[in-house]
Amino acid sequence: MKLLLDTHSVLWFWDNVEKVSKAALDAILETQNEKYISIVTAWELAVKISIGKLKYEGGIAAFFAASEENGFEILPLKKKHIKLLETLPFIHRDPFDRMLVASAISEDMTLVTADTNIHEYDIPFVW
Repeated sequence: MKLLLDTHSVLWFWDNVEKVSKAALDAILETQNEKYISIVTAWELAVKISIGKLKYEGGIAAFFAASEENGFEILPLKKKHIKLLETLPFIHRDPFDRMLVASAISEDMTLVTADTNIHEYDIPFVW
């Protein structure tokens, strides 16, 4: 299974693993699963760090290093993701989360998220 982790899922997995559900944790730890973090997540974190809404030791460079150390691939933003976004139902208002949904659908991925708004999309998720 190809997993795309939502922003909170990544941060909780690294720093507050007790917040991650058992199903999500099992999926992340399953060695047969491919784990991805969207470049959109890094973009969101960089924005939040720059405006002081989030503190992340070492900044976005440390985030990229932690991604690599933990065996997560960075999923680039592709034209097909943006094309799908144009037709995505407007269930979720957060532009970063909407892009994650469009990316996951486009790449046939399972989204790892506790966000109940995302759960309303016709997309496989685990939490």
